[in-house]
Amino acid sequence: MKRFFTVTGQVLGTLVTLMFLLVVITGVSPVYDFRPPRPFSGPDIFNPYSTLDTAARWKRANFHTHTRVKGPWPVNECPYDAAYTDSVLRSLGYDIVTFSNHNEITPHPYDSTLQVNVYEQGYSPFKFHKLVFGSPSVKHWDPLLPMLTSQMQFELVRLGRDADFIQINHPYRTVGITSERMALLSGYQLMELDTNISTENEYWDAALSAGHYSFGLANDDLHHPEQHWSTAIRCNFIQTPSGSWADLREALRKGCFYAMRVPDYGNGDWTVKREKNRELPAVEDIGLEGDRIYLRLSQKADSIRINGSGHRTLLMAEDTCSIRYRLPETEPYARITAFFADGAVIYTNPFARYDASAQDSPYDSTPQPVNWPLTVVFNLLLALLCAGAVRLLIRLWK
Repeated sequence: MKRFFTVTGQVLGTLVTLMFLLVVITGVSPVYDFRPPRPFSGPDIFNPYSTLDTAARWKRANFHTHTRVKGPWPVNECPYDAAYTDSVLRSLGYDIVTFSNHNEITPHPYDSTLQVNVYEQGYSPFKFHKLVFGSPSVKHWDPLLPMLTSQMQFELVRLGRDADFIQINHPYRTVGITSERMALLSGYQLMELDTNISTENEYWDAALSAGHYSFGLANDDLHHPEQHWSTAIRCNFIQTPSGSWADLREALRKGCFYAMRVPDYGNGDWTVKREKNRELPAVEDIGLEGDRIYLRLSQKADSIRINGSGHRTLLMAEDTCSIRYRLPETEPYARITAFFADGAVIYTNPFARYDASAQDSPYDSTPQPVNWPLTVVFNLLLALLCAGAVRLLIRLWK
């Protein structure tokens, strides 16, 4: 019996030590001296809808979709294959569906011209997940417990080196993400909005207020297309000639799209759900005239709100299908949210101040500065912790 408890203790001690080693090893990172907030400024206003063609049809898209995969992840992903998942979403009015399985690039099930290399990166139980668009292969390295802002920043930098875009996924469900951290992080171009926790998108405003420009996408993060309450409840409407990656990349780069929360119409009646999803309110026109932002909707909204820096309400209009707002020179940015009586919500991309003579957009790609002395000290400390863990393993089995 004594021998049993001894071996059991050795095994448990080994497992705990190996887990600790994994956390420490994957925690290797530079230490950044994050730039202080730099709110958008300049004589010009960036209009993400400058290429809008009001005669063209918006295409409905979901970019965060899971399917059945091979290997150890089938329960985590989805019980259905890509073809079935695609068919369910298209029956509900979607034109574009991309497949973003965890740490795997999924081939398009029936049309290679619609192939989009996108995957959800991240193994951490903290759920610091990112959508990586346009990368030729998966990068598997991931900090198991990214407790430091520098570790999160390093992930965004590392993944962005060979990707077209990085999206921060479901920030409200990510352990450790706060408004303060969002005011520091950079290196991503897209923010996932509205994860059924908040329609306010305060974290997006925290980042925008600090001068970190990004476009907003709302996605189902779909794992179960057979569940009516989790299917076709968030989506995007984008102007693109096709669903090919070349066209999508250009549209995502320019920002001519809007995001949407959609009610679970029918509450389980899929016929009603399909019908109502074909009758959604839409953006008919949006843009900039001089220094005035304007929006016109296809249906009357309960309210339309314009948010600015610090998540302040700059203007509110009720029971209307349109709004106009002059962006003052002192106001860094403005974004529009329209709320409808049945629970539908439309989110636009931000209009932001910048200097058009010096940059193409308000997006700042300047790398965060690295504090090299602290980086050396931090990683030496990790090395010492590793050495101590290895020594403990040896003692456990001596």
